[in-house]
Amino acid sequence: MAVNYKIYQSTAKNATKGLYYARTAYRETVDLKKLAEIMQANCTVKYSDILAVLTELGEVMKNELLNSKPVKIMGLGTFRVSLRSRGCADLNTFSIKNSIVGARVRFYPETYKDPVLGKNVKPMLAGIKFAELEQYKSIKRADVTKE
Repeated sequence: MAVNYKIYQSTAKNATKGLYYARTAYRETVDLKKLAEIMQANCTVKYSDILAVLTELGEVMKNELLNSKPVKIMGLGTFRVSLRSRGCADLNTFSIKNSIVGARVRFYPETYKDPVLGKNVKPMLAGIKFAELEQYKSIKRADVTKE
């Protein structure tokens, strides 16, 4: 297993223009039903039970996040809401309507403290490997995607 990537050339109007970067090349999306199929093959729990639990997990997570509570899933990580807002020079001019411009859900992979190194380690991506997506391997470097 490897994380696939493709190479693109930056066309941004700043210091990155013309530089080449790697970008994750995603394949098909794995949905709840596919996850339930895979999980059923790996354990003794039935597909319908797994699907019911995963569906309810999504509903409960949404409600907890909307109540400003981070959701931590052991072995996976923590989900929490973060806000995007405009700065205000004067506290009296701050308003929800004009100052808060958006919200998103952030994911923080589970970390643990390595007893030897004393550093936080993110085990989810430990041993990650990379591979250029097959369909891009045959493309000449001169034909790299420009974005």
